[in-house]
Amino acid sequence: MTFPTSPSGTPRAGNAGQSSASPESRRPLPLPRGRLAWITGIVSWTVLVASTLFWCMLLFPLALLKLVLPFAAVRRRIDPVLNGIATGWISWNTGWFARIQQAPWDVQGNTGLRYADWYLVNCNHQSWADIFVLQHALNRRIPLLKFFLKQQLIYVPVIGLAWWALDFPFMKRHGKTELRRNPALRRQDQETARRACEKFSLVPTSVMVFAEGTRFSEAKRAAQASPYRHLLKPKAGGLAVALNAMGTRFRSMIDVTIAYPDGVPSFWDLACGRAGMVVVRMHQLPVPPAFCEADYATNKAFRTEFHHWLAHQWQSKDEEIEALTTRRAD
Repeated sequence: MTFPTSPSGTPRAGNAGQSSASPESRRPLPLPRGRLAWITGIVSWTVLVASTLFWCMLLFPLALLKLVLPFAAVRRRIDPVLNGIATGWISWNTGWFARIQQAPWDVQGNTGLRYADWYLVNCNHQSWADIFVLQHALNRRIPLLKFFLKQQLIYVPVIGLAWWALDFPFMKRHGKTELRRNPALRRQDQETARRACEKFSLVPTSVMVFAEGTRFSEAKRAAQASPYRHLLKPKAGGLAVALNAMGTRFRSMIDVTIAYPDGVPSFWDLACGRAGMVVVRMHQLPVPPAFCEADYATNKAFRTEFHHWLAHQWQSKDEEIEALTTRRAD
């Protein structure tokens, strides 16, 4: 199945939902259920594991060479090849998941992008399925998406080593109590992010940030008293550090909104071909030059300005999700 896309530049309000692939214009096909869904899910897992092993066999020898020869000149030659292998891996995986979905996907705003450039991508986060949705919508349109990952994920068999080889930054999560006890830990993570961004500046890269820091749930929303209906409060640190480290490199920030009008699917739902309707809206935003120069950690005035800027983006995103999900319900 080919998922329809529409030209970019659609504003958030008003005509944001207009598309040749709008939910009103196409009737979703019946979703796989029961035994068929389980069989589809098992086959999907098998395809994913086989794909991962195959592409990692190509990736690891080059990763070892990069480890032995950790020089910038070597990285400039090897990193594009590693990213190309990862792009093939993603194409294989997302191609399979695209083929088995029954309901149409409505994607707008992923045109007019350049593969040989740098982007900062910010998105809301509801499910593990989000990653595959983003990869499908942006693969080969912009450089390989690089995520900030939890430190524990480096120990995931095979894939953890692949993430390391591709320079995905691993971050240690510290609780508020721990940070109050040792404020230096906050600076430690910022330094890790800064070093990762310096590596990204060598070859075109897309830095991916889930500003909420965790997957959305109503329980989490209530716990933090989020002022948004469909979002958690955004955490500004990761975005600010990325902008400060390599903001002048970024062609733009791609603000991505993902909505699931039929309900948020789990990864297993995606693997079973029953993700339901998926709506993706992308907006290219200019990177304010001042954000590339100020130090988020030490400049209180800048932190306040950045929080206001991000809160405005988040309010617009929340309204967009409301419009997309309400339109589907109607």
